[in-house]
Amino acid sequence: TALFMTLLPALPAASADSPVDRRQLEHLLLQDCGSCHGLRLTGGLGPSITPEALAGKPRDSLIATVTHGRPGTAMPGWSALLNEREITWLVDRLLQGNP
Repeated sequence: TALFMTLLPALPAASADSPVDRRQLEHLLLQDCGSCHGLRLTGGLGPSITPEALAGKPRDSLIATVTHGRPGTAMPGWSALLNEREITWLVDRLLQGNP
């Protein structure tokens, strides 16, 4: 996980109340999330994260997974690079089916 984190583009530090940079987060979603979850987010090393695959999963649980990762898996926690608002935006974006 540490090596994976060093390969990511540096994200500027953001506070919880700063605006979300949608372009940067969309890029992260497609490139970084897509590197494990598949370029169409339909699965790869990680499971599918399409709206259909996430249907019925609690939003808070998805936010916790992105924030803290999943121990014993390749899923890293993103809280060192993203604030709560950015993580929530990403999860909501996935649930809506965008991009």
